[in-house]
Formats: sequence, C-alpha cells, structure tokens
Amino acid sequence: MAGVMRVVIGLIGAFNIAIGLGFLLNPAQLAGQFFLSPLGSQGLATLRADFPGFFITGGTFALIGAVKKDGNALLVPLLLLAIAIIGRGVSLAMDGTAPTAYPPMMIEAVMIAALLLARRSFAR
Repeated sequence: MAGVMRVVIGLIGAFNIAIGLGFLLNPAQLAGQFFLSPLGSQGLATLRADFPGFFITGGTFALIGAVKKDGNALLVPLLLLAIAIIGRGVSLAMDGTAPTAYPPMMIEAVMIAALLLARRSFAR
C-alpha cells in the first residue's frame, strides 16, 4: 500500500508543481483557467508570487513525503489544501454557488483524502 501511495502522492506533487510553474511562467493564461483577471503588471506579479508559492510549496512537500515516506512532510500540503477548501466553503456560503464551484473542491477533497491515506500508510 505504501508503494502505491508514494506514486499517487508523487503525481499529486508533480501536478501541483506544474500548476505553480505555469503561474510563474505564464500567469495570464493560467489566470483565465482559474477565473482570475490580473490588473496590470502588479496583478501579474501577484499571480507570479502567490500562486507559485501555494502550489510549488505544497507540491514540493508532497514529493518530499513521497520520496522519503515521511508523513510529517505531507502536513504542509494537507494544511494548504484544507485552508483552500474551507475558503471555498465560506465563499459558497457568503457568495452563492455556481456550477464551476464544485470541480475544484472535489479535486482538493480527493487530494486531501490521498494525502491522509498516505500519512496513515507511511506510519506503518
């Protein structure tokens, strides 16, 4: 089980790092896919700073956890994703819902579940 989880977590890490690098190298293109609109050079700078910070950090610690079979390293992406999904829930409650609101939440929930399973399997 731990071997399978290492692969799954490695893929999650690589996926998040790819998104982070996309925001770093081509923020305007990825902004549209995330329903964002950068305002001028400062908006682009914010996309290049904040989104890679989130995605590359989470992805890197997922990879560290997968390579080293270290469940503690998985706490970083778990916390980042938990805060993100809580923020989405608050947004649903305060701003209402749209059909586009649920797919990112489902992806985050699947990643959270995989990370939790990996932590448990790595502890054995």
